Amino acid sequence: MIRLMPKHPVLTYSLISLCLLIFLISPASGFLPTYGTGSSLHRAQAEWFQRWGVLPHTMWDGALRPFLTPLTALFLHANWLHLLGNVLFLYVFGGPVELRMGRLRFAVCYAGVGYTAMLCYAAAHHHSTQTLVGASGAVSGMLGAFLYLYPKARVTSVFPFLLFLPLRFPAWLVLLFWLALQWIAARDDTDGPGVAYLAHVVGFTLGFLYAWLRFRTATVGTPAPATQGESTP
Repeated sequence: MIRLMPKHPVLTYSLISLCLLIFLISPASGFLPTYGTGSSLHRAQAEWFQRWGVLPHTMWDGALRPFLTPLTALFLHANWLHLLGNVLFLYVFGGPVELRMGRLRFAVCYAGVGYTAMLCYAAAHHHSTQTLVGASGAVSGMLGAFLYLYPKARVTSVFPFLLFLPLRFPAWLVLLFWLALQWIAARDDTDGPGVAYLAHVVGFTLGFLYAWLRFRTATVGTPAPATQGESTP
């Protein structure tokens, strides 16, 4: 049976649009006056994240609802920088992965990897009272899948220690360097506010394994569309 591959990464664009829309209607954007200003806005944002985000210390109380929050938390972002960083990486790497996998496999990979990455972080920080939000785990999975599917692709990257000059490197070099940075940071990860580096490492690894399991008997390394990105999140 011939399986028709998508001509456009519609699902990737839809995920980006959904993340943007949810952020705009959330207190984090500051756009809607209904949330108030100052302390009222901060309180509304905290309540929004506690309702829809992952609270690690509540995951293991035996209730069902906390286990649904890793899915809703995938579409929440703390601020504009957090949002734009994730959608940029999703646009750059998610599109080629969707075109290679097909929409159904891409959807399974994105949701499954994102959910598991958040769950693993919550398990490793089970006493944490800090809310976990963001698509970083799922997006990291797309980076891992991209590494397996397009190892020979070249990525335009910007390295701070090279005066931010845009340079082209093999995808495997850029992505493994990025993974190494996440792993180093994850070793010093704490329960306090910040970046969930462990979720990045778990997501990347699972995305790579998913692509390997699904496509290990197929030809990989098909030239990817022109890809641009940054070496650090």
